[in-house]
Amino acid sequence: MNFQNVADCISAMTCIVSVEKLEGGGHGTIRIVTGNKAYIDSIEHPMDGVAMLTDKFVPNCEYTTYLPKDLNFEDFCYRSAVEKKCLHSYVHPDRFDVWFNMTFMPLWPDDGNICYCTYSMEINQEADAARMSNISSDIAAAVLETCIMLRGTTNFIKTIGDIVGFVRSLCKGDRCCLITMDHVEKTVTVLGDDFDESLGVREVEEAFGDRFYEIASTWEDTISGSNCLIVKDQQEMEVVKERNPGWYESLVAAGVKTIVLFPLKYRLELLGYMWVINFESSEAPRLKEALEAASFILSSEIYNYLLLGRLKTLSSKDMLTGVQNRNEMNNMVDSYVNGTAEYSDKSVGIIFADLNGLKAINDNEGHVAGDEMLKDAAAVLAEVFDEDNIYRAGGDEFTIIAPGVTENDLAVKIDEVRTIAEKYEDVSFAMGYAVVENSAEIRTALRKADERMYVDKEAYYEKHPDKRRDATR
Repeated sequence: MNFQNVADCISAMTCIVSVEKLEGGGHGTIRIVTGNKAYIDSIEHPMDGVAMLTDKFVPNCEYTTYLPKDLNFEDFCYRSAVEKKCLHSYVHPDRFDVWFNMTFMPLWPDDGNICYCTYSMEINQEADAARMSNISSDIAAAVLETCIMLRGTTNFIKTIGDIVGFVRSLCKGDRCCLITMDHVEKTVTVLGDDFDESLGVREVEEAFGDRFYEIASTWEDTISGSNCLIVKDQQEMEVVKERNPGWYESLVAAGVKTIVLFPLKYRLELLGYMWVINFESSEAPRLKEALEAASFILSSEIYNYLLLGRLKTLSSKDMLTGVQNRNEMNNMVDSYVNGTAEYSDKSVGIIFADLNGLKAINDNEGHVAGDEMLKDAAAVLAEVFDEDNIYRAGGDEFTIIAPGVTENDLAVKIDEVRTIAEKYEDVSFAMGYAVVENSAEIRTALRKADERMYVDKEAYYEKHPDKRRDATR
């Protein structure tokens, strides 16, 4: 067969691919035999952002001459050239900031154990929604169901859990998990985890331990510029072993034989990953098609969820000290008054903790020193109380709202605060507390605690008259 003529008959960027078929299944070397002018120009004169590993086309070279080893590309070449299937895919490989519209067509006859197919591609700078939705009807129905589940939910985390379970059943896997990654705090959060309980598997966090983020941060290099990682057999697992030996050992130890790992990205931001282990290898093409479409939708929804979480943090946290801010304190007080708080049926205690000497520090040493003093004060309170119960009510004022306590409980806590504060050179509090049995009367407790704090403040100034200029009452 004149492969050059075949390639030249196609106007789209096209090359001829040869695949070495191995006895017993699997493949050996995959080569780019030749290409038409449009394909060769894509290598030798690439558009911005799509340069290959080399800018010189040499006929019959291994495909890894031009791009890193890609298990997904190899799978498509094998299924088209060896299994004689017509295949199409529309993907966004991480190594390129473009979308590839790819078509694989089998060629006949084979040359012994060497099989052939055409590989044609079109490059899009932006995603084409029509091409992305060009998927099989059953997969389209599954993706649509995912959309409906997400759009109609009032409990995002529960819905993600339902979707993860749905995906696991779709691909007949042992386990499906979805995580997000905080690249600033270097932490991992499990949003959804569904597994076959008969396997007796451990919780994901327990399995990874303290190295969860460290391990997950290696996956991007393991995917190596493709849009996902799909491992269907031991031959492909050897690629994981070569790229990421530490992770490979943990997979083997956990009895993982097949895995699909999809990065969840919104634009260029890596949000996390979704993976399925020990799925049926025959389901790999269908699974890839489903997750390519589903991950695009999930990434957008997860980005919005995380963004709302960040906005909630900005609106509720005091950025200097890390405790809750006054706005969140007011919301909590209102929820007790309205009976909508989680602990509305219990008593509620209030502590006002006014930091002594802040103004003097600011005046004499500057606001940087004052800020450090406030951070230290918050750290003292956080050693005694849950951070979710601590509020910075004003410049030097902190409030603790503690449900289900007695006045004796608060007195003990105040003694603990004073003891811990002694470890810091400048931290001391004027403190007052009160408890009401009916949490709807929380404003009564606020008033009493404030009055008692003022008495404690006056006692402090009597002992430290030089600090009285700090008084603002």
